[in-house]
Amino acid sequence: MYTMGIDIGSSSSKVVILEDGKKIAGEAVIPVGTGTSGPTRALDEALKRAGLTLDDIAWTVATGYGRMTFGAANEQISEISCQAKGVHHLLPAARTIIDIGGQDAKAIQLDDQGFVTKFVMNEKCAAGTGRFLEVMARVLECEVSQLAQIAEEAAQVVTISSTCTVFAESEVISQLAAGRSRADVVAGIHQSVARRVAGLVGRVGLVPQVVLTGGVAKNAGVVKALEQELKTPITIAPMPQITAALGAALYAYQSGSKGCESFNSR
Repeated sequence: MYTMGIDIGSSSSKVVILEDGKKIAGEAVIPVGTGTSGPTRALDEALKRAGLTLDDIAWTVATGYGRMTFGAANEQISEISCQAKGVHHLLPAARTIIDIGGQDAKAIQLDDQGFVTKFVMNEKCAAGTGRFLEVMARVLECEVSQLAQIAEEAAQVVTISSTCTVFAESEVISQLAAGRSRADVVAGIHQSVARRVAGLVGRVGLVPQVVLTGGVAKNAGVVKALEQELKTPITIAPMPQITAALGAALYAYQSGSKGCESFNSR
């Protein structure tokens, strides 16, 4: 039986197709989200990789910010629940999940069965998210993917004190104009993200194993800064961008196996 999870975020679309609730038959990540062609493109790409058509999918669960916009889903389940499901499946020892997405960040605490006990979100401000890093990369005239490498050359971290993205952008420009090195400034940007996210973690309580998910997990500079802020090792989830889509596909397998009637939310 094939089941599918689709995670429609504000800035990206992810799809996972599972075979019999275990093997990933196809997956895709498209860097545009709800309100764009991203969900359709991610769906088509995942089906192509799996060698399947939509008719082969027994059950589909949609999650993420844009989950209610995907009419082909049998169910819509919150991203918090799907994130927990996917991470617990991959890393059963996980107790704290840090998810840094394009425009929000989350801290989620799990029990030993993988159920959510607490969570907090930062969704009203881009600070501490992938969007924050994109804005800073534009100011620094580099690609987001280059930030970690640039930060490796830092001799001294420049403190970026503003918590607002707009003010932080002005602060970065001022530091560069004052002659601070680009590497030192990037290290400060990473530290700023880490401080913001560590604040979220503090509100749910840090319990090891700490697992990082989301696209920002690919930035080694942010990971290093976050480990320093939290004073604990961080495990990067396998395939960190698709963990919520994986969780959605696992929920789909449960529902499809039971022949459940569709429902709107959980």
